[in-house]
Amino acid sequence: MFDINGGELIVLFVVAALVIGPQRLPAYAEQLAVLVRRGREWISQARTRLDEETGDLGVDWEALDPRKYDPRRIVRDALLDEPSAARRAAASAVVGIPPAASAPLVGPAPYDDEAT
Repeated sequence: MFDINGGELIVLFVVAALVIGPQRLPAYAEQLAVLVRRGREWISQARTRLDEETGDLGVDWEALDPRKYDPRRIVRDALLDEPSAARRAAASAVVGIPPAASAPLVGPAPYDDEAT
């Protein structure tokens, strides 16, 4: 998040301990612990309130994780997926084409020589 590695974090703690001093360091550490506890409680309450307000929608939050989103896989699956007869019929019903007309054409595409 802050792009700080372990070594830099240790250096920051040592500098903070030197600047704050050994007398005030325990008080500041306790204040930090209280702040972290309050933040965790606030996040927990927000999650609980969100769950109560939205109810049980049956949403799989793990499946919607943006870290699992891979556009290459989605496009590949969409291109390689052969549409079933049921999906073609459902799509033709939405568009308004009769199911028989939505069957794939076998011959060449129609050609109108008088078209512009």
